[in-house]
Amino acid sequence: MARIELQNIAKNYGPVEVMRDINLEIEDGEFIVLVGPSGCGKSTLLRMIAGLEPITEGEFRVDGRRMNEVQPRDRDMAMVFQSYALYPHMDVARNMGFSLEIRKAPSQERADKVRDAAKTLGLTSLTARLPKALSGGQRQRVAMGRAIVRDPSAFLFDEPLSNLDAALRVEMRLEIARLHQRLETTMIYVTHDQVEALTLADRIVVLNAGKIQQVGTPLDLYERPANRFVAQFIGSPTMNILEVEPTDKGVLLKDGTVIGISPGAERPVACDLGVRPEHLNIVPQGSAHFSGKAELVEHLGSDTNIHAHVPSIGQVLVRQHGHFPLKTGDPVHIALELDKVHLFAPDGQRLDTVLGSG
Repeated sequence: MARIELQNIAKNYGPVEVMRDINLEIEDGEFIVLVGPSGCGKSTLLRMIAGLEPITEGEFRVDGRRMNEVQPRDRDMAMVFQSYALYPHMDVARNMGFSLEIRKAPSQERADKVRDAAKTLGLTSLTARLPKALSGGQRQRVAMGRAIVRDPSAFLFDEPLSNLDAALRVEMRLEIARLHQRLETTMIYVTHDQVEALTLADRIVVLNAGKIQQVGTPLDLYERPANRFVAQFIGSPTMNILEVEPTDKGVLLKDGTVIGISPGAERPVACDLGVRPEHLNIVPQGSAHFSGKAELVEHLGSDTNIHAHVPSIGQVLVRQHGHFPLKTGDPVHIALELDKVHLFAPDGQRLDTVLGSG
């Protein structure tokens, strides 16, 4: 296992700065997931850790040892790429053990490690097959097995499931989670899929435009996002953002509705109000904060998504658990779960003001 430290890491391509002020500590055996939109720098950061990209500024240490200048082959890290990159003329066993073969490891050692990795990944019956005879999920298992036989101090995953269909992604997520539990090895995992991040991570690192926005457990990021970007990036469907104006009594929605602040809370400054679709409820008219009309109702079985238009406020998405008996065009009366509402300052940072009844 490995304890990894990134201090003031920056990355430039000539005069273009793509990453800056990256500070992160990863504990022994921790599962860290890097998430963010395309182009945010998550794969670049992973490649700097692997040694495939030079670090422009800052210091990268593993177990206290500076690693900036250490060659990739000497970093004791195994990387699993988005592309399986299997040798088509080699069977599964040789693909998995080839890194040991080129290091001239004894044949019995190679065979033992390949056998153990195949057993761990459920590939024992497939070791004599060529890659063309495997499914996508099986090929990804082989790529993971190739990393496992090296017995590295850390595993690096670069969007390994993006080439798989939805059902296989779920299956492989379970495989990776089980693998981490068995090996208890440090893992750093890059994905743009927030479901993968929320289900796999001990901690999530949210990146945007080359900077870390927030680091925390999945529940931390979901319940207490540091800013509007994190709030809208984490959670599906995305958080509703409503324009509000501060008043002495609380905040004023565009339709004239006032939502009060809790006793003793500071008067909010100029802000936006954020509320997740699952924290809005369809209620009787007298209990509602605002009302509108259902423009689209999505019956998903486990949930019902209601896309409502509210005069003066605009589009609002409400998620109700299970089957909700509502049709397109029906009137809807919506109440906020006030203890789950977030306020964001003009610069996007989360405010601590707590709303109450109003």
